[in-house]
Amino acid sequence: RADFSNATRPYHLDFVPHATMDTAHHMILYGCQTPYATQGYWDCGKELGTCRDQAKIMYAWARNAPPTKLPKDVGFKVGGDTRINYFVLQIHYGDVKNFRDHHRDCSGLTLRMTSKQPFIAGMYLMMSVDTVIPPGKKVTNADIACTYPSSPMYPFAFRTHTHSLGKVVSGYRVRNGQWTQIGRQSPLLPQAFYPVTNTIDVRNGDILAARCVFTGEGRTTVTQIGGTSSDEMCNFYIMYYMDNTHAVPYMNCGDDGSSELFQNIPSEANIPIPVTPDHMMSMKHESLQEPKREEEVLDQGDLYSLLSKLLGEREDVAHMHNYSPAEAARAQTRLMAEIDSIMQKKDLGWPRLGYKTKEDAILVRDRVHKFHQLESTVSPSRSRMVPARQPTTGAAPRDQPGAHLVEVSDWPEAGLQLGQVSGLALKSNGDLIIFHRGDHVWGINSFNFNGVYQQKDLGPIQQSTIMVVDPVKGKVLKASGRNMFYMPHGITTDKDDNYWVTDVALHQVFKLSSDGKDRQLLVLGEAFEPGSDKKHFCQPTDVAVDPVTGNVYVSDGYCNSRILKFSPEGKYISHWGAGSSDRKRRASFLIPHSLTFLPDKRELCVADRDHGRIQCFMADTGEFVKEIKKEQFGGEVFAIAYSPVQGGLIYAVNGVPPDGQVAPLQGFVINYSTKEILDSFSPDTQEFKLPHDIVVTADGSVFVGDAASDSVMKFVQLFLLISEAEHRSVKKGGIEVQEIEAAVEKMQEPSQKQHQQPLAAPEEKQTTKTAANQSAQGVPTAIITTLLLVPLVLVIAIGVCIRWRRGRMYNDCQVKLEPSGSAGGILGKIRGKAAGSLNLGNFFASHKGYTRHGFDRLSTEGSDLEKDDEDGTDSENEEYSAPPAPMSSS
Repeated sequence: RADFSNATRPYHLDFVPHATMDTAHHMILYGCQTPYATQGYWDCGKELGTCRDQAKIMYAWARNAPPTKLPKDVGFKVGGDTRINYFVLQIHYGDVKNFRDHHRDCSGLTLRMTSKQPFIAGMYLMMSVDTVIPPGKKVTNADIACTYPSSPMYPFAFRTHTHSLGKVVSGYRVRNGQWTQIGRQSPLLPQAFYPVTNTIDVRNGDILAARCVFTGEGRTTVTQIGGTSSDEMCNFYIMYYMDNTHAVPYMNCGDDGSSELFQNIPSEANIPIPVTPDHMMSMKHESLQEPKREEEVLDQGDLYSLLSKLLGEREDVAHMHNYSPAEAARAQTRLMAEIDSIMQKKDLGWPRLGYKTKEDAILVRDRVHKFHQLESTVSPSRSRMVPARQPTTGAAPRDQPGAHLVEVSDWPEAGLQLGQVSGLALKSNGDLIIFHRGDHVWGINSFNFNGVYQQKDLGPIQQSTIMVVDPVKGKVLKASGRNMFYMPHGITTDKDDNYWVTDVALHQVFKLSSDGKDRQLLVLGEAFEPGSDKKHFCQPTDVAVDPVTGNVYVSDGYCNSRILKFSPEGKYISHWGAGSSDRKRRASFLIPHSLTFLPDKRELCVADRDHGRIQCFMADTGEFVKEIKKEQFGGEVFAIAYSPVQGGLIYAVNGVPPDGQVAPLQGFVINYSTKEILDSFSPDTQEFKLPHDIVVTADGSVFVGDAASDSVMKFVQLFLLISEAEHRSVKKGGIEVQEIEAAVEKMQEPSQKQHQQPLAAPEEKQTTKTAANQSAQGVPTAIITTLLLVPLVLVIAIGVCIRWRRGRMYNDCQVKLEPSGSAGGILGKIRGKAAGSLNLGNFFASHKGYTRHGFDRLSTEGSDLEKDDEDGTDSENEEYSAPPAPMSSS
């Protein structure tokens, strides 16, 4: 175990292995932030994992692996800001017989520190996730292709990997219709990294394509992609280097290639490479020539010693690995995070264009190949890592009981017909505004690499994309925005309640009247024309408006990563972010995704999404003020909102990190001054899938729009929920029924996810205790009332019994007992229509607050219950109106 936790700057490493096949079968070096154990060594077969966080495969060595040397001036980074603070070396031994001579095992690695290198090495993984090979079919092709979206990279080695049905794997760069081979090899040969023979570069806009050729001959059942020896894999690895200033150390591609593209693939890709017995004998001979003691191994100078020779060993070593497949809940995005990079991902973000999410990818199942899950720490479901209502570990104590946010499960009362919810805003009167995409969906084919919208032929969204909703009941008050937008994103309002919206397909910002007439008061940008000058945007994400000056701030966005400032009339004033050289303004953004204006501080805060941080600036000058970056964010901050109460609170929601970090999807309440997380929250009746925007009302209620579940969720502070429950408490027959106890009991019930946890977390218990304390005042009253109730029940029972016996004696059979389900319950109304009947309504008629109806409901001012009609009939069965039919999205 090597410790780099105190390193203040990144080091560039080289690795020198010391091992032989006669002792160590293979070695894996992991990089992590915190190791799973602190002692010098431990049995990896008994421990839960190598790292407490996500294990990063940094280096590997295996037998029969010819050395793979990095080009000159190429290195790998650890320490500093790379989040790799420790190394954990895992050694797998093949046969205990090798130790019968009792020799000392010196297997290991020498870490050689180097100076900063001008180039950074990385790995590009191409993989098929849903190939199906029919039994007996002679040829099945698995085609993979993605548009390359990053800075130039220079491949220098490649590796192919399949299981026993693979015949040949080929990889190509496609530029202007021309196919250039990166590598081609038989997966039946040693699955090592082989040098790229062509001098080749891959540039922005090129297509990377790969094909695996399989045969189903000899199989009697369908073969799918998976992790067992009877399953298959289709992987093509590209080892590359990039300029240090623009390097992305890990990229991947899992998209199916189109038939139109692959009809032009060179014919060589379809021709299996013959493997002769001489090949196998040669490999065996080479292995016999290796030294037999670790001390005798010369400095091979290789940095990556055939990484996937180890990880791609065939069936003969499959039984030796302890697999810990993580619970995969987010399809291919989740899978790619578990695959993880060969080295730690830098804070440059992952290319997203050309990346496709497959909701039902076969690899998401437990049948995952050992490369993807090999000895990785088991990761709980990302959607729920902490119990409901439990603040994130390390959160500051709340200042007052009940300040925790909880979901209002019955909001909205009637379903809202929504598409992908992209934006939320509030009117000056507190009404909620929802901006959604109707029947349009942002998918892999929506934009090309240059950000140009590719689905104009679908036309604008025909449904109403802007809905004004009652924040209390969720009823739609107004709908507008038909036939105007193609891909809505952000929305806000100004002091006059005009809408300011962005459309990432149109690359425009609109100022619209809020009268429902869809009047365009101002338009910035050119329709369907992305650009980076003062008159163009490229997928703008959000807008904020200064309520005093009326100045407009636009986050621009997915391509340009900058903030632009305009006058109320739309005249360009300034910008910062990408392209800015002012040192007072922080480093460029990586998708500024959400904006919020702080009127009491005259600041603009930005959700710097893929940097996983919140940056705040002086609104007038753009000068940097502060950064809020928390480990709990998990590397992604999707949206933020602000409330000036308590000196300033920032509300935020995170997103699914693409680089293997493990963080639950949740919302946060952050103290602006101290940067402390005061509370974290998530829904109880469902899960966050892709929380995309957040707003906070004047009373502290929070709304979160989820783009994946097409929904909006409401959260309120716990003490408000309790107060509401207290309002609903009723008196029946002079007996106070505290519904608050039921409310607290309901809050104590764990969700389905929590049932998997044997013990409640301390914070959850504290929350329950807090809620219980608030209702403590009603507990003595309930106890006293219960004690008084016992003799009362006895008196009533005796009276009923006497009346029943008298009725039988005098043939009086006209006593009517109302069903227990009526408003009075079992202690409700026993109303006799005969002269001698027992009428509890009349019995308690003199009780203060009751009318001739007997057990009338106690007046509950401010509650949602309706009062009884004094002139109503004798029937007191409660009537419940059916909820209105869901409003059509059109």
